[in-house]
Amino acid sequence: MALRLVSDFDLRKDVLPWLRSQRAASAAPGARGGGPGVLENNYESLRILNVERNENIIYTYKDDKGNVFFGLYDCRTRQNEHLYTFEKDLHVVSCSVNSERTLLAASLVHFTKEGRKNELQPGSKCLTLLVEIHPVNNVKVLKAVDSYIWVQFLYPHVESRPLAENHLLLISEEKYIEKFHIQVIQEDGNRVVLKDSGHLPRERVAEDFVWAQWDMSEQRLYYVDLKMSRSVLKCIQFSADGKFNLMFEAPLDITLSDSGFKLVNFGCDDLQDQKNLSKHLTLCVFTNHTGTLCVCYSPKFDSWGKITYTVFYFHKGHSKTFTAALGSVDSHVTKGLTFLNLDYYVAVYLPGHFFHLLNIQHPDLICHSLFLTGNNEVVDMLPHSPLQSLSGSLVLDLCSGKLYRAVLNQSYLLQFLWNTQLDCEKMAVLHCVLSCGRDPQFLEAKLIQWISENVSACHSFDLIQEFIIASSYWSIYPETSNMDKLLPYSSVFAWDTEIPGITLVTEEIPLPFMKVHSFKGYWEKLNSNLEYVKYSKPRLLYDNSMVQKEWHSLISEEKTGRRRSMVYMRNIRENAMKVISNLEARNLEPRLTPLFQEEDNHQRLLMGLMVSELKDHLLRHLQGIEKKKIEQMVLDYISKLLDLICQILETSWRKHHLHPQLLHCRRASAAEFTVFHLMTRILEATRTLFLPLPPGFHTLHTMLGVHCLPLHNLLHYFDNGVLLLTETAVTRLMKDLDNSEKNEKLKFSIIVRLPPLIGQKICRLWDHPMSSNIISRNHVRVLLLNYKKQPRSSMIDKSPGSVEFLPLNYFIEILADIESSNPALLAFEGHDNVDAKFVEEAALKHTTMLLGL
Repeated sequence: MALRLVSDFDLRKDVLPWLRSQRAASAAPGARGGGPGVLENNYESLRILNVERNENIIYTYKDDKGNVFFGLYDCRTRQNEHLYTFEKDLHVVSCSVNSERTLLAASLVHFTKEGRKNELQPGSKCLTLLVEIHPVNNVKVLKAVDSYIWVQFLYPHVESRPLAENHLLLISEEKYIEKFHIQVIQEDGNRVVLKDSGHLPRERVAEDFVWAQWDMSEQRLYYVDLKMSRSVLKCIQFSADGKFNLMFEAPLDITLSDSGFKLVNFGCDDLQDQKNLSKHLTLCVFTNHTGTLCVCYSPKFDSWGKITYTVFYFHKGHSKTFTAALGSVDSHVTKGLTFLNLDYYVAVYLPGHFFHLLNIQHPDLICHSLFLTGNNEVVDMLPHSPLQSLSGSLVLDLCSGKLYRAVLNQSYLLQFLWNTQLDCEKMAVLHCVLSCGRDPQFLEAKLIQWISENVSACHSFDLIQEFIIASSYWSIYPETSNMDKLLPYSSVFAWDTEIPGITLVTEEIPLPFMKVHSFKGYWEKLNSNLEYVKYSKPRLLYDNSMVQKEWHSLISEEKTGRRRSMVYMRNIRENAMKVISNLEARNLEPRLTPLFQEEDNHQRLLMGLMVSELKDHLLRHLQGIEKKKIEQMVLDYISKLLDLICQILETSWRKHHLHPQLLHCRRASAAEFTVFHLMTRILEATRTLFLPLPPGFHTLHTMLGVHCLPLHNLLHYFDNGVLLLTETAVTRLMKDLDNSEKNEKLKFSIIVRLPPLIGQKICRLWDHPMSSNIISRNHVRVLLLNYKKQPRSSMIDKSPGSVEFLPLNYFIEILADIESSNPALLAFEGHDNVDAKFVEEAALKHTTMLLGL
């Protein structure tokens, strides 16, 4: 399945065997009592209470006498520890342990058989206790009220030394949150006790809220309060010293009843009836290290014919409301909608109906997110029990008592890519594999293999373009978090094709109002994202339009003989050399494809211009990053573009066992046709985006074209610019092809299409009367180009080589005089291919034309 849940903890496997061993030890003759004990028929009482920031898991269970035991499982050491025992039949609402494991806070209520355990009976009390557990000592009552209380210790980000002060949050069902300051001291060695148990300072953190969520990893509190019937999301950040700041306020266009009360991730209480989740709204906040801020919301289900959920992408300034068709109703539908945080993605799924993998890093186009309906096996392979998404990618299954780490299944996604028929799914999976891959080289190789065999499989977008742009983007993205604003993530900027089974509505939303003015870490990145949304119109994404304009200008100047300054051109050439050197340093394995074996000045010019333009673009918009690092990022990015093209070609070349000397075979094979078609698609992809190609690509493409195409098709490719007649390719053709009738037609067709300067050079390589004729005509044209008529003697001396036709003798004498006065024009005469008879024929024809005969 696309989502793989890797088990980090299992109550049955990691705790139950230890409990049995402890019970057996306590029951042994001579053993002292008081240790943990459990009976097999009391296994149902074993449940998870909380997962702390260090991923330590607190659990509880009851023995046959109803005594409540608290235990801790350390995920790092894989060891269990008995924390405390209440020798009363109580129901545990909430529990938390400080980072040093010296204090335990618990909230408990009396268990009454007459009423349900999730309802306080009249006159009953909820006790919130603070217990010294290192060693077990005093118990302090923090609260004794008629409403439920949840507890949560704050965890410092640095756990290098014991803290003299601990901080404990108390969350009340009466809609307020308090923070207790708890000072501890050491007595008699390692014994830790409260410094002043009679007076624990407290302060209000929040009040009058209707919903709250705890982020254990980042130590943040999100909550929603109602201001004039409008929902406002707020966030409080706690620091290591216990201080806290209100970071932002953001209006939410959702309906929350002021009589409702919902907590998310404040422990793992079982007060809510998990069987009726579909009757309640779902609201959760997800962030990641790049500064994203997403709020996922699903209202109460009104109809089982469809389900609606909204994702507020605050870091992008818009929200998307999705409506998914459910189809038939089954028994699993009452489990409710689940949102899971997967770093760059958020998974939304309804067991048995659909699975939606939302791209929260680049949410603009729906095609970058993967939507699978109930017809796909992945929907049924996910757990049907309610899952609780904790910080990061941790997922808790309360019903089974398992803690998972959710990861995207790369092998499944690659297999899915081969089988799917929809362009939107191919696009989404391609990006998913590239963004979440833990072995980029391996995944790129697999994707290239798929692309090589399915290059024409997509109709809505260019597969090669998308792969080159996306893979190059992700190769450099980790260098800086602002890269998503400056480099293109996709070659597609609009998507009009419907996604089967789902519709969406996009709306602009008010941005969060930041309440502080100094930012660090995540908050600095979030603020940067918000500033970009506010002020960056139009977008700052790099494109090659300026490079295209400058490149055409330089090529035009080259043809007309004009030149830019030597310093400018030298800088462009050095840029290209740096790219090629950087590329060669990254790839030490020899290539079978005959690339990088010629200068290819035009492609080097394009590389150098792109380096210069991209470097200027990044320097303008990346503040605080040194110039050398930006220059290296540019070289890495362009090298990656070229390397991907080489890899695509190399993969196909190796698969079809092609030989570098293509003209050795008499007839082109099917394999050569396949590679030629692939190269043509690569050329189309790079031309549209105006990206450079590896030097030698055009030569290789042309040689394959000559080998694979009939003459009329080949000439059509030449005339339409699909195949380029590079000097290297034409030179090889003139030398390697014999002078059969077919090859003579090809060679002559090529020569007449060459620019004059290259054409004259190539003609001298072809030992054939036709080339001699062309050389002679060109030579006479050059001689007469600047000829000025001068008075001459009427008497013509007949030399031994003269002919009877007097005008021709006169014309030959003129040519001889021009040659004698311009020795530089005779440079070609030493060449064996020059035929004097053709010079005479050309002269006679020229005279006939001048005389009008």
